[in-house]
Order: sequence, then structure tokens, then C-alpha cells
Amino acid sequence: MPAVLDPAGNERSMYVSEDKGYEYPEGLNLRPDSDLHKKLVNKIYNRARESSFEMKKRYDSWRSIDHSLTAYVPLDDAERITKQKDTRKPVSIVVPYSYATLETLLTYFTTAFLEMPIFRYEGASPEDLIGAILLEKVVEHHSMYFKHALSLHTQFRDGLAYGFGAVAGGWDRKWGYTTKMVPDGFFSQIFSKFINMGMKKERVEDVLYEGNTLKNIDPYLYLPDPNYPVHEVQKGEFVGWIETMSKMRLLDMERDDPSVFNCRYLETNTQGYSQFNFTRGPNATGRYDKASAGSYPPAPTTTTPIDVIWMYVNLIPREWELGSSEYPEKWLFGMAYDKLIITAKPLGLNHDMYPVAVLAPDFDGYSTSPISRLEVLYGLQETLDWLFSSHITNVRKAINDMLIVDPSLVNVADLEDPKPGKLIRMRRMAWGKGVENAVKQLPVTDITRQHISDAGYIVDLIQRVSAATDSVSGVIRKTSERVTAQESRSTQASALSRLAKSAKIASLQSMFDIGYMFASQTQQLMEKSVYVKTTGAWQEMLLQEYGPNAQRLKVDPYNLVVSYDLIIKDGSVQSSEQADNWVQLFQIVAQQPALFQNFDVVRIFKHIARVMGAKDVNEFVIQHGPIPMLNPQVTDQGTIDKGVQQGNLVPAGELPGM
Repeated sequence: MPAVLDPAGNERSMYVSEDKGYEYPEGLNLRPDSDLHKKLVNKIYNRARESSFEMKKRYDSWRSIDHSLTAYVPLDDAERITKQKDTRKPVSIVVPYSYATLETLLTYFTTAFLEMPIFRYEGASPEDLIGAILLEKVVEHHSMYFKHALSLHTQFRDGLAYGFGAVAGGWDRKWGYTTKMVPDGFFSQIFSKFINMGMKKERVEDVLYEGNTLKNIDPYLYLPDPNYPVHEVQKGEFVGWIETMSKMRLLDMERDDPSVFNCRYLETNTQGYSQFNFTRGPNATGRYDKASAGSYPPAPTTTTPIDVIWMYVNLIPREWELGSSEYPEKWLFGMAYDKLIITAKPLGLNHDMYPVAVLAPDFDGYSTSPISRLEVLYGLQETLDWLFSSHITNVRKAINDMLIVDPSLVNVADLEDPKPGKLIRMRRMAWGKGVENAVKQLPVTDITRQHISDAGYIVDLIQRVSAATDSVSGVIRKTSERVTAQESRSTQASALSRLAKSAKIASLQSMFDIGYMFASQTQQLMEKSVYVKTTGAWQEMLLQEYGPNAQRLKVDPYNLVVSYDLIIKDGSVQSSEQADNWVQLFQIVAQQPALFQNFDVVRIFKHIARVMGAKDVNEFVIQHGPIPMLNPQVTDQGTIDKGVQQGNLVPAGELPGM
């Protein structure tokens, strides 16, 4: 018999009548009906309940943000009738200015952080220099294969829309099949050395690639320790989230990962939802309003979704009956549909951190869930929507004829005909008496005439608050006065500096933690060698170390065991105006001997190229042997001519290796 849920549900327990024969890790008894299992379920459940109680206070505000970002207003009865009569008539709308603001801010964050390599490292000592460069190349390889940029983009969006964005880091191995040539027969080992005779293809299961992963955590499903502010996630006693998974996925995990267990007890449970998953149910979020008013993900009938609470806990094993240690350890727990433990293991990671990073660009330093930038703007957005919608309603009312009619003189049925060029007939008793007093247009006053101009003031306030000005958004504002180039540059630079502040905070909060965890996990968990390209950053140094023909390098795990420092991106974005200033500086340096003897003009040129948009300026460099260092000196023309005649001076282009 499979597992049966406790119908009372008070003890969060399960009864099993058949032992599935699991051998649990750490020598623990985690059978669903064991006392230890019940105690762990209650501890995890109580922490999730405590966190959820605080986080759900923010859900109504988040629903309003989702509503504004979907730009959808549910129709009331009157507007529904209007649409049924004529689908072309406009009704109440959400002006998508919050969406435009969010896109502008996201564009800045994407430009500031998501250029490859996303995470950069340098050696802590001279002997660690090459190893740190290879570590950076391997992490960049992970970023491409596991698409870290997509997860980071979602984290940025959550941070700007909801006040924070959270991601969970992990290490994954992608299994698959490869085709290899293997010996076929006794003599194949001899003949294969010459002409590949006696070889055959064989399909072999293998690890295709491995590396660091990032998983986005839905803010509605995030379960932090409410006793600590949002940016101090590492100080909390626990942190977790809810993930909806399928029974098939859980069984796959159990097959491939020995730390996952008890999933076969899920056989009779077609669905298993957590009571802390508030993304389900009517009007749970505003993300689905555009598809249908009040819609939400329907309960499936053919699949088996199961909510799993993943929670990292800093605990004392002896108090939790998980070991004899009396000092804190970080453990990972997985609990399906609030009742079944499927994972319980110590983390054992070298960095000794919760592999969770949280970004809150507008945090106040104290709140567990701070107010987002879009929430600050929501009142202005709501006013902007009302100005437009009320004007639309008034215009729709005004364009309909409002007539005063004497029904004794006019055939009213002819007036009700909506077609243009209609013929309105007078009644017989009014024939020959004129038509002046039969019908009169009622005067209509547009009291919402100023709403559109007032909306401009609202938009200006939104730009001032958010720093998503026209110049940053790529829009040229038309004004009656001539705007100078210097004024335009100053305005854009001021807006960019405000955005750079938020980006730098995000870098210190999240990007630093992710970069540090990725490097540490790569050093600890990497087992498979990988080939990386030498092109891009550090190309010159790698070519000097491994030779000019080493376009791809094989990196073994032991190559990465070095001490390293993380290079933090400061969140600033170079603009084309800054490139113009650098070009002027470059010309001055190149023309002044006292300057080009003390400044590296090649590196300055490469910096200018990067500022102007070159992705990899090193790919344009011609690879030669070692170039001799020049020591330029200024002398008179007569001395130069004499040196050339004696053979002591030659043009720089004729030096060996030039």
C-alpha cells in the first residue's frame, strides 16, 4: 500500500503501510511515519508559516504592480455592453508608462552587468594569476551553457517591480549520450592504429557538461527569515522558497541523486499543493489578467504538480536529532506538499553560505521586503490612467448625438438610424410648417479637455522620480528652445548617475555573492575537464603563457585551485559622449612625448574601442612574437640624420618582430 495523508492534518504526518526499502543518508530514519520525520516536517512547516505570514502582507501591493505591467483593466458591465455593440470603441485603459519605465531601467542594468564575462576574477598573488584567468574563463563557459543572463535579467526585473529579486545557485550536471568509436573485434586494436579498421560507433551515456546554475525565486513564493532585512539573507537562521515540480521530475532526481528519497511514496497523490503557495487561486497575482479577467493557472487534470518547499536551515544537529555536533551547520531540506521530507543533507560547501543571493536596489536597510521603485510610482500611474480613461469616457459620450426632439413633429424612428446621409421624415401634421423647432442639438462641454495636458505633468513627475528620463529612454524631447549639446550631455549624465547608484547597490548585494559562490563551487565540485577559448579578456597573457597557437585551452580541475579576488562591476555604463572625450585625450597623449612615455597608448586605444561598442577589440590585433619595448627619446634632426648614416638608427617599422 502507498502512503496515505493524515486526514486530520494537525500533526503534518503520513501513514505508510508498505516499506519502500529506502536507505536514508547519514544513517537517519526518515521513513514518512517515523518520529524523526514528523519532527522535521513540523520544524520546516513552522518556519515556512512564520515567513509566509509576513511576506503575504505585501501581496496586495504586488498585485497592483502586476496589474499596471499587464496594462489591462477588467471591463465593467457598461463597458462590456459598449464593446459588444462596437468593438472599435475605446474603454478604460492602463497607460503602459510603468512598463516603459521598467524597460528603461532593465536596459540599463542589462548593459551594466550582462556583458561577457559576467563575473571576473584576478589572482590574489603572482603565482595565481593564470589560474584565476582560467577560472574566469570556466565560469564564463558556465554562464553561456546555463544561460545565467536570463536568470539575472529576471532577478533585475523582480527587484525593480517587487522591491527585491532572489536567485538560488546550484551545481548541475547535464547527462546525455555521445557517440564514440570503440574497437570491434580482436584485431581491431592493431588495424585501428593505421586506417581505423575494426572500429564501430557506440552510444555512451556521459556528462555532456556541468557547472553553476541559477534558479529564479518567485517573490510570491520566497520564504526568508523575517527577523533580518532583505540584504542580510546570510545572517538569517533559514531561507527557503516554494517550487512547483512534477512527480516525474522528482522521481528523476531521486534516481540520479542519492540525497533525494521518499519520492515513490507520492504514487497515490495526483496533485500536492502547499498551503503557502499563494500564486494559485482566483486573483492570486495580476500576471494573468491580460488573458482573462480574474484568471489564474487552472488545476491540471492530466499532470501531477507537487509543491516542494526547499529550505536551507542553520541548525545544531544534536538539537534536531541529526547528529552529535553541538555547533551550527547549514542543511538543505526538501518537503513535498507540506508533509513529506524528500531531502535532508548538510550542505558541506566550501564557501559556507546559503547559496541564495538577493538584490534590492531600492532597499532601506531595515525591511524584509522593501518598497520597489514601481510601487513608489503607482499612485502617479493610477492618476495617469484615470486622466486618460475619464477623457476617453467623455469623448465617447460627446460624439454620440444628444438631441432634444418634439415627437409630434418628427418621426423618431428615422432619428435612431445610425447610418450617415439618413432621411428624416416629418409627421403629416407638420408638413409645410418648417423644421426649425422639431430637433435641437444639446450643447456638450468637454470638461476633460485639460486631462491630456495634465497627463504630461504626471509623466514628467514619473521621470523625475524614476530617473528614466527621455534622454535615457532614447527619446528626443521636442521643445521650443534650442537645447545645446552640452546641456543634453549633462542631463543624460545626471540621469545615468542616479541609475548607476541603484546598479552599484545591486552589484554589492547580489552580483558579488553570486560571483564568489560560483568560483568556490567551481573549485570544489568541478570533475570534468573543459576547453575554453583564449579570445576575449586576458588573451595576450594566455598566449604568452601557452603560445600563439593555443586558441583553445584544456582546463583541468586542478588548474583552478588558486587564490583569487573577485573584480566587482561598479554598475556604470560608458556613453558615446565619454568616448569623444577619450578620443581628445588620446590625441593629446599621442602628440606629447612627455605623456606617451608614461602612458600606455595601446591600452587607451582599446578602452576607447570598448566604450564605442567593440565587443572584443583583441580579435583585431595581429599576433606576432614578443615585441621589443621602445624607449622613445626626443633629439634634434641633425643627430638623427647622423645616426642613420652610421647605421645606429632605423625606422621603428624595421625593428625585428614589428
